[in-house]
Amino acid sequence: MNVLIVYAHPEPRSLNGALKDFAVQRLQQAGHAVQVSDLYAMNWKAALDAEDDTGHQPGAHFNPSLASKHAFENGTQRADIAYEQEKLRWADALILQFPLWWFSMPAILKGWVERVYAYGFAYGVGEHSDTHWGDRYGEGTFSGKRAMLVVTTGGWEPHYSARGINGPIDDLLFPINHGILYYPGFDVLPPFAVYRTGRIDEATFPDVREAFGRRLDDLWTTAPIAYRPQNAGAYDIPACTLRADVAPEKTGFAAHIE
Repeated sequence: MNVLIVYAHPEPRSLNGALKDFAVQRLQQAGHAVQVSDLYAMNWKAALDAEDDTGHQPGAHFNPSLASKHAFENGTQRADIAYEQEKLRWADALILQFPLWWFSMPAILKGWVERVYAYGFAYGVGEHSDTHWGDRYGEGTFSGKRAMLVVTTGGWEPHYSARGINGPIDDLLFPINHGILYYPGFDVLPPFAVYRTGRIDEATFPDVREAFGRRLDDLWTTAPIAYRPQNAGAYDIPACTLRADVAPEKTGFAAHIE
């Protein structure tokens, strides 16, 4: 299988760097092909702007979505964007690896998503009608592929528990798992999270590495998060709200998981 790791940490000698190197080795030893997009090493341009469409005329009004669509359809995307899209087409599985900074991904990784997920590539695809509101949330360009987050945080695991002060880790990662990965069709696996990173040293790292190795070994057998597909009947279309008889006792993020 083909695995793309999109990695966002500025220090190669960090815990994240060690985990990324271990993932490449473990996956390759298992016979998988691996590519790594090391965003800091690549000096990735994070800001989506008019320069991303090489056909944009100076002084012309810039509409980010329409410019993205124009560039994708007309082959005028910047080369770095097109190259990352080819990696996504190639990959059978995507791993996004990053430290949790201010309750989200680093800006450079968010910029990768904003620029690479072009209109017509990752969104804005499929029929939009009274019965089918686009190929998204379980359908789309990446349907049939798998994805997983690898996340590190300095906080304690209880801080991210159901009643923890930081909020449940699954809720914090829902916008990424459901909105960035499931939206364009990935089967999204439960995240691999590492807590209290400041306390991990040479004595404790082998346990983290072993747990991570097991998740990598099971990349193709782990059951994905059971998000509800948009167009399979659970939602009223085109309002895209859950039918009144579907999990009526639930609201918020939990209502969208079967």
